[in-house]
Amino acid sequence: MFGFVKKQKLVKDDLKGRARLMYEDVSKDPWDQENLTKRNLDYSLESLRIVDAYIMRLKNREYDSDLLYDHFQNFVSRIGAYTGEVIKRRLDRDFQWYEAQSVIRHTSNHAVKGLERESETVLYSKAMDEVISPLSTVSQFLKGDSYYKSLLAFVEDMVNGR
Repeated sequence: MFGFVKKQKLVKDDLKGRARLMYEDVSKDPWDQENLTKRNLDYSLESLRIVDAYIMRLKNREYDSDLLYDHFQNFVSRIGAYTGEVIKRRLDRDFQWYEAQSVIRHTSNHAVKGLERESETVLYSKAMDEVISPLSTVSQFLKGDSYYKSLLAFVEDMVNGR
């Protein structure tokens, strides 16, 4: 009647733990052991070069070409969470991890309504009513269907373009 719309409550879904798995739960592969370390994966922009190299290795793995396909969601979750944490730490704003569906119900921003349904968690700024979807971008990137040539380019765009 009066047009009042009660905003839905946002549901937090902190992915810091998933991001840490990039260096805490590493395969026995010598390259992974040497490069996917806490020292190297320090959430800096430079650390994304290692993540990009890791992705290239996953995509081009000759001895186990099904590894990426068989564990696709795990790779999206870990790499997406790590990428999002790099973005979050670089932006001087109120971006936090929230369940995508709660953001869609919460916001009146029509651009946000177009979030991919497969995105389970997104970075959202309540103050600016903006969303960043690192998991969706990583999914597209791993499928070879991304606008970005690297995750570093994606993060630089998110950090410098906002």
